[in-house]
Amino acid sequence: MAVAPTPAPVAPTGEEHLLFMVDERFRVVFAVDWVIIAIVIVLAVAFAFLRYGGMSGVLGRAKQYEVDEAQFGIGDQRITLKPNDVDRQIAYQIWVELSTRKIGLPINLDDDVLVEIYDSWHTFFTVTRELIKDVPVSKFRRKDTEKIIRLSIEVLNQGLRPHLTKWQARFRRWYDKKLDIDDHVDLEPQVVQLKFPAIEELRAELMEVNERLIAYRDKMRAIVTSS
Repeated sequence: MAVAPTPAPVAPTGEEHLLFMVDERFRVVFAVDWVIIAIVIVLAVAFAFLRYGGMSGVLGRAKQYEVDEAQFGIGDQRITLKPNDVDRQIAYQIWVELSTRKIGLPINLDDDVLVEIYDSWHTFFTVTRELIKDVPVSKFRRKDTEKIIRLSIEVLNQGLRPHLTKWQARFRRWYDKKLDIDDHVDLEPQVVQLKFPAIEELRAELMEVNERLIAYRDKMRAIVTSS
């Protein structure tokens, strides 16, 4: 007896978008067309963006960094950052400035000249301010970029400015007068500056700011080298 051929499954018409269908022998046959595939892909990508926060999360979640504001003398909050390339570029420029000026290096008043330190701090203040101003507003609107910029502004205004405001003018005026005194003409500037009446108080506050700025430099470097 001849065996009747197995009836072919009924194909979709093109107007249907079924995940499966039943042939004439009541067998389930899967038939996913391009519309269903496209919908699944779109939903999967949308879920990934919502779950992991953008393309960086889809390709590999960005490393998180926690910043303790107390390290920099600007508050007591902890900030969590997930830097992107724009953030790393900002951090890189700040890190270079800190690493090539006395502001981000350990200070020793037995060797370093205080007026030169203040010159370096003032230049860093100006350069960082200009760097921040050059960040496009479209980039600033990203939350983590805004956090880095705000952090940098507060390091300038709360971490650096108070010391400069309190000590710089007072010391420079005293120092300039002392250099004109005959018995100081042949003295090294490091020796002269130690004669400042409030040198111990100035030194203590200077070192405190210096330590905070070194911590800030190290955090910028960590952001630069993050992946």
